[in-house]
Amino acid sequence: MSVTITDPEILAKLLAGQSMDLKDAAGNVVGRVRAESLGKLPPGVRSPLSDDELAARMKEPAVGRPLADIMRDLQARG
Repeated sequence: MSVTITDPEILAKLLAGQSMDLKDAAGNVVGRVRAESLGKLPPGVRSPLSDDELAARMKEPAVGRPLADIMRDLQARG
């Protein structure tokens, strides 16, 4: 099941990393939600690469072939 959140205040809190309680009509907590932090390591986990090494790798050109070329070759075999 998914729920679409359109309230700007709730979205801002979730995107800021705050967790929120979900409560029933009687005020009982039935769950807790927290926005996933994509691209971030879980708490307590450190990357084996330093920030400088990561920055250097981001500047390097990608290795491999473009997807469009691969798809064209596969279709040609077809």
